[in-house]
This record gives sequence, structure tokens and C-alpha cells, in this order.
Amino acid sequence: MIQLTIIKITGYGPWTLTLGSDREHRLQMLQASLYKEIQNLFSEKNCLAFPNRFDEIFVITNGLSVDDHVKIQKQLVKSFDLGLSMSIGQGNTPFEASSNADKARRSNTSLSKDHNVYGLSLSKDVDFVQIIHMDVDGSTSVSAKKSPYEVSSLIIALYSEMSTFFLQRNSLTFFMGGDNFMIISSGTNKDEIPKFLEIVKQKYDISFNCGIGTAKTGRDAAKLATQSLDKIRELRDSGKKDTRILETTC
Repeated sequence: MIQLTIIKITGYGPWTLTLGSDREHRLQMLQASLYKEIQNLFSEKNCLAFPNRFDEIFVITNGLSVDDHVKIQKQLVKSFDLGLSMSIGQGNTPFEASSNADKARRSNTSLSKDHNVYGLSLSKDVDFVQIIHMDVDGSTSVSAKKSPYEVSSLIIALYSEMSTFFLQRNSLTFFMGGDNFMIISSGTNKDEIPKFLEIVKQKYDISFNCGIGTAKTGRDAAKLATQSLDKIRELRDSGKKDTRILETTC
């Protein structure tokens, strides 16, 4: 079972209008600062945050209690003059956990009314995270053939393919910058990954390297997934083994 927390800026649309029409640069800086602080506070608790939309951030919060969330919420309120809600959800898959978090917020099921923390009944049996870390193989050669914006357009197309494919398998995909993607996996996707790699190879002539990490917390799973990805490169550079998919567990 996995635990996810969705952090959302509340009343964002009406609030932005109070800033006047010359506001876009201020909003972009605010959103970037908010994501940085959320990542900082949660990573200290061995969690990992993912940008969803700029006004919404997903966090793998295995091991965190309601009180832990409230403490972080208090710190965020001190730093940012805007409303924030936290919705905690658990499930057997990442999609189920995110859906339960959303249901709690929509039904106004509060775990801490004073601090806008929502959630359904929470279990302590939360000890599984699997993250798939993918990057484009040979991205330098891809960039050499296309303009910077064409590369960005390709990455967006790949993100769309990846998000759709893995959402159908109850997993959540996030673009992490550059040519890197992370998928919070349902744990049943390993056999499905070669199917996805074949789809993008046939459609875009693009190959991915894929590292998988499984652990009890978000940071540990991401660390292991990245170690797997680094090992794929090491094996290929040494000429010992040509592989696209590698898993590391703790």
C-alpha cells in the first residue's frame, strides 16, 4: 500500500486577479519557490514531491502521520501568503491513493480542520513504493538533429504517450526535466514496460533506458531507480551487457 498527499493552492484563480494584469512573472516565481520549499520540507522526511500542475503538487508520503503534515503546513503558511490544502490518500496503487486523496478533499473529510488537511481513514500498513525512472537513450544525438523547441515538442509527445500508457495501469507519470521521467508504479508494470518501449520505438524512433527502484519510502525508491539507471549506462559503456531495463530493491 502507498500513501500520497496532494497539495493544492486554494482559491488560486480569484487570488491571481488581485495582482493585476502584469502578474505572470510574479506567479511563475511564486510557483517555483513553492515547489522548492515543498520538496525541501518533505525530502527531509524521506518523502519525494512531484509537480503535477503548477498549482498542485503530489508527494509520496509513506511513513508520515497527520501531525507530520500539520507541522509542514504550518511552515508553508509562514513562508507563503496564500491558502494551501493537503489531501492524504492511501491505496493499493498510486492511482487509487490519489483518487482517495481527491475524494477526501471533495467530500470535506477533514483530518485537521484548522490546517486544511483532508483524508479518509488512514492505515499504518503503508510500506511499498515502486518508482520507474526513464530517460531518453542518446538524447545528445537527438538534440543535434533538432532545434531546442523541436526537442521540447518531442519530449511533450513522449510524456503524453507515457502518461496515457501507465495511467491505464494505475500508475502516475511525471516529467522531471530534461529528458527524465519518473513513474510512481503500481508494482505490476514490469512486464508491461517492454510494450511501452516498443510503442515509442516504432512511433518516434526513440529508445529509453529504464531504472526501477522498490523501497518503503519515496526518496529511497527514487534513489534505487536512479542507481538502476546509472548501472544500465555503466554496463553499456563497459561493453559487458546491453540492457534497457534494470531493477534494484532494498
